[in-house]
Amino acid sequence: MLNWPVPGGIYLFTRPADLRRSFDGLAQLVREFLGADPLSGQLFVFRNQRGDRLKLLYWDGDGYAIWYKRLEEGRFAIPAADASRPTVGAHGVSLRPAELAMLLDGLDLSHLKRSRRYQRPTSRPAEGPLTDAAASGAVA
Repeated sequence: MLNWPVPGGIYLFTRPADLRRSFDGLAQLVREFLGADPLSGQLFVFRNQRGDRLKLLYWDGDGYAIWYKRLEEGRFAIPAADASRPTVGAHGVSLRPAELAMLLDGLDLSHLKRSRRYQRPTSRPAEGPLTDAAASGAVA
């Protein structure tokens, strides 16, 4: 189980990547296709063509770290970009830490159903008596 703090987000590169790439090659994919800074402290996840291998790239403040996993059977179920999942750059989606743990554990995120949660309403300009009077054209 991975257990380190990720101050930024977790971003999954949705296209297959050549996992023969190492630190600098993966960092270039981050800059080119995700439009992100690989030195930001965010975690970047890459998969191979067959979907049986993942590489995670992370900058820990003084150098890159790579974590690599190969499945002996099966494939990772890579989530697609959809309305419920924020996209990053041209070929990336954002993941929550729990979603990454489930992905690494073999769960298919597309079949999971998240129950409704509170979402803070978007802020809009306050409407008060002065705003309403100005909108109706009333003169004081």
